[in-house]
Amino acid sequence: MKLAIGSDHAGFLLKEKIKAYLQQQEKKLPEKSESAKRLVKDFGCYSEDRVDYPDFAHSVAEGVERKDFDFGILICGSGNGISMAANKHKGIRSAICWNEELAKLARQHNDANIIALPARFISEDEAMKCVDVFLSEKFEGGRHTERVKKIEENYRR
Repeated sequence: MKLAIGSDHAGFLLKEKIKAYLQQQEKKLPEKSESAKRLVKDFGCYSEDRVDYPDFAHSVAEGVERKDFDFGILICGSGNGISMAANKHKGIRSAICWNEELAKLARQHNDANIIALPARFISEDEAMKCVDVFLSEKFEGGRHTERVKKIEENYRR
């Protein structure tokens, strides 16, 4: 699984912790678990110096949009701005999640391909749970398929 991750300055510390968590989880996998391995590419930012979240949202979203990455993880103070910027891209469904249930439903019902986390409003533990659930859940399809198609059809009308 290939993951793109990015944040602004407000999300920098949480981004670094999520990256470390994902790397630690990977080390626990048996050698033969190639399908469960995760490659994580960090699109920045790289410090707590003030930056503009759209720069990182667009980089992550472009990678997911081109299908260079299976999923994206974005983090800013509220999760709102970075998610809004990502959702400007065709085929991107970025969902702001602050608990496991939202992360689960974002994947199951909305086929979200980017999770946006609100660094100022979520604990580290809850953020890790959200990421785990988001990356493990599958899109249910069925009645949700038509709804997801309607999201795409209304793109830039």
